[in-house]
Amino acid sequence: MADVIRVAVTGAAGQVAYALLGRLASGEVFGPERRVVLQLLEIPQALPALEGVAMELDDCSFPTLQDIIITDDPNRAFAGCNWALLVGSFPRKAGMERKDLLSINGQIFVGQGKALAEHAARDVRILVVGNPCNTNCLVASHHGRDIPRERWTAMTRLDHNRARRALAKKAGVTDDQVTQVTIWGNHSNTQFPDFLNARIGGRPATEVIPDREWLETTFVPQCQNRGAAVIKARGASSALSAANGVLDHVKSLLHPTPAHDWVSMAVVSRGEYGVPAGLVFSYPCRTDGQGNYQVVEGLTFDEFGRQKFQATLRELEEERAAVADLLR
Repeated sequence: MADVIRVAVTGAAGQVAYALLGRLASGEVFGPERRVVLQLLEIPQALPALEGVAMELDDCSFPTLQDIIITDDPNRAFAGCNWALLVGSFPRKAGMERKDLLSINGQIFVGQGKALAEHAARDVRILVVGNPCNTNCLVASHHGRDIPRERWTAMTRLDHNRARRALAKKAGVTDDQVTQVTIWGNHSNTQFPDFLNARIGGRPATEVIPDREWLETTFVPQCQNRGAAVIKARGASSALSAANGVLDHVKSLLHPTPAHDWVSMAVVSRGEYGVPAGLVFSYPCRTDGQGNYQVVEGLTFDEFGRQKFQATLRELEEERAAVADLLR
């Protein structure tokens, strides 16, 4: 990679980006020897607020922050970018059905996919965060098909972190003792946070936490509905934890995965575990530290796990059908 890293961030005046940008600029992610150029995209109405964010970034005086570009033009935001963090998306509003959200965001990600294919650096890696992130990634990657499919990912790392923490708290251990956690499928309330293949202190999680009823009826729905619980508690959606998930995802691509562990990433399926090729599905993945990943294969489920896996797969297939007009 170049000594200067260009990072494009969409929705850059939003709450998630606000929790994200300083850490990107500080050297935490790409190291103290690399300079960062932040290329920040917003809708025209939000540009004044984004100017304020840029002022704050300047006032931090980060030695690693070389430049800040703010724009409402995707072509300029994605020009030469090495990383594209697609945080922005149209929010679901009162009276909207999920299919409406899929359609509106699909149109946005059509344009962003095309702009990335035309203007991004040859080594670009893309993370879709804006919801519904799996299907937004599907649409964007379809229209940015000149970029290899393995460069496109969607974020389930926040869900992964939530599941890991919940298991650690229940077991009374530190989070680093919990490994091999997987979020299967969609970043939605159908996701399957897999306790069956997880390990705690190197032992199967189901041995350390033998309360199967808690695992099935508390742990799984708690992870599936955690976003709604945060909204209820703070009156706004997850921002700090979402930004942290973005950074963890990028760091995992920059550093090799430990041999005894894996991370959760939504990636373009090649047919692993019977998922139709092309669907953007969250899998357990190991990374090589060079921006590349490999899906961990050979994991098995019991009947409970199979049912949860199939439920999230069905939802993603339904979402793909809902945006079929955008995939032609």
